[in-house]
Amino acid sequence: MNEKIALVEDEPDLARLTAQALEQEGFRVSTYFDAAGFYRSLDKSLPDLILLDLMLPDADGLDVCRIIRRNETWQSIPVICVTAKGGETDRVLGLELGADDYVVKPIAYKELAARIRAVLRRGRAEAPPARLSIGDGAVEMDPERFEVRLAGKPLELTTTEFKLLYLLASKPGRVFTREQILDKIWGNEKIVLDRTVDVHIKNLREKLGEAARYLKNIRGVGYKVES
Repeated sequence: MNEKIALVEDEPDLARLTAQALEQEGFRVSTYFDAAGFYRSLDKSLPDLILLDLMLPDADGLDVCRIIRRNETWQSIPVICVTAKGGETDRVLGLELGADDYVVKPIAYKELAARIRAVLRRGRAEAPPARLSIGDGAVEMDPERFEVRLAGKPLELTTTEFKLLYLLASKPGRVFTREQILDKIWGNEKIVLDRTVDVHIKNLREKLGEAARYLKNIRGVGYKVES
């Protein structure tokens, strides 16, 4: 284990307790109390995962998440958002901005450690063996590099978005139910929202642009890719 976690949390007592709990679980934790200090740290070294509070003194955590996902160097780092807001709208918004998971305060530390391990496993999972194309080459996927090209140009996808698109594209015409998608991508230890698949599909469609027509929603059943 011994993965490095960047904890971005402005409450000193909560940051200390969270860091101690995660270190007892075998993680290395670096704590940052504001967005500015966190950004400076990313210019020096990258963590294996970011635990991001959404209420920071100098920035909105959702804006921080958005910036991470738009930065070519940082965008592949898994992000788990932490907030006192537990409404579904807030959680879905975090996922839409590219967060890999969402934790609501007060934090249950055993559950948090389980979520972190699940997200890290997802990122480390062995890449699929074969390249794929969708729509006669409109979308090309290289699983060894986790790279996607849209009309010949690089397309930025999160690890989860890549795996979801690859799963659907690996069986053109086959309909995958939401439960099948959750099982194959998140595994038996998934701790996710019911709408997680729908949110990632929405993100994929926005990024695919015109090529989103190959990504089909079969109402009441699930999703498929038609080439």
